[in-house]
Amino acid sequence: MIEHKQDQAQKDASMSRYLAPLVREIEPSGIRKFFDLVNGSKDIISLGVGEPDFSTPWHVREACVYSLERGNTKYTPNAGLPELREAIAEYLYDSFQLLYEPSDEVLVTVGGSEAIDLALRALVSPGDEILIPEPCYISYNPIARIGGGIPVGIETFAKDQFKLTAESLKAAITPKSKLLILCYPSNPTGGIMTYEDWLPIAKVVEEHDLIVISDEIYAELTYEQKHVSFASLPGMRDRTILVSGFSKAFAMTGWRMGYACGHRELISAMLKIHQYTVMCAPSMGQVAALEALRNGMEEKDRMVESYNQRRRLVVQGFRQIGLECHEPQGAFYAFPSIQSTGLSSEEFAQRLLFEAKVAAVPGHVFGSGGEGFLRCSYAYSVNQLTEAIERIGKFIQKL
Repeated sequence: MIEHKQDQAQKDASMSRYLAPLVREIEPSGIRKFFDLVNGSKDIISLGVGEPDFSTPWHVREACVYSLERGNTKYTPNAGLPELREAIAEYLYDSFQLLYEPSDEVLVTVGGSEAIDLALRALVSPGDEILIPEPCYISYNPIARIGGGIPVGIETFAKDQFKLTAESLKAAITPKSKLLILCYPSNPTGGIMTYEDWLPIAKVVEEHDLIVISDEIYAELTYEQKHVSFASLPGMRDRTILVSGFSKAFAMTGWRMGYACGHRELISAMLKIHQYTVMCAPSMGQVAALEALRNGMEEKDRMVESYNQRRRLVVQGFRQIGLECHEPQGAFYAFPSIQSTGLSSEEFAQRLLFEAKVAAVPGHVFGSGGEGFLRCSYAYSVNQLTEAIERIGKFIQKL
């Protein structure tokens, strides 16, 4: 057995030389690392994965099944079903006062992740700098690097509710800066940006001629005030590629349905890559997404209200057990500070998993400013959340 493992290790080392250096250097996902540790284990409460615990609404699933029964299994147009693009444009106008032409300014993608990848590949040339407020979604940095770009992290802070400031943005800009990636409501912090917060950011973007990729996958999940899209700011529509999808708001993570909207020249460039790589998003998923937009708003609103109740429960729970926790205003993540324990994020998360049977993601995997924090999703049942907080409290007492 030992010899077999040694032989396999030698074979692996030999094959790795064929890999592109950029790919070889990229670390595996820090979130997946903890998810894999949890998978198959008993008695573990996982707060690690950003996935709704709701099933996709019944009528959305039924629309897909009925479409399949009628034999609708063919390719769609590369950019997506025309009726779905029209529904997306109508939804964005009604919800966020954004006006897009369905025929050439809306692109249906395989999840929001493909939309981000397409935008970066369409815009980034080797050596371009991509500005990324951190802590942030873990995919931005590696995707930017694979495209030859240079990610530049901009640290945000709990004392500012993890908002991006114009001062910190200006300080990070160089002559090589080309793109700014935004993610508000934020994964992992739950922070949001108001219209007043956005105005000075928009001024800097215009002054320095930046293009913006605005990841608004959590746009529907805000709790005390309505989401403000960066693209709605004066002069920002044509500078912004808006990315969103159906995974979070409509509990459709496994369907992999997303979209991108923006100026027709930018969307056209993304479409060229899309048509040569995936051809089109799955036809049955597009049918389901259309049904969600047409008839799924009541379920969406009920899910948001449930998340809001859980949000209050979790934030109050963390504070009661002695962990500082800024109040998230969006998404479904809490980002409590564990600095008072004296442990690193990695050590705290590891010990929490093995000693208390609770899985959460160490904050350092989300970039600058994440060390000393823990990402905990509250897209789980009240019973699970209550038990998890109780276990975390007992774990901290033992420390």
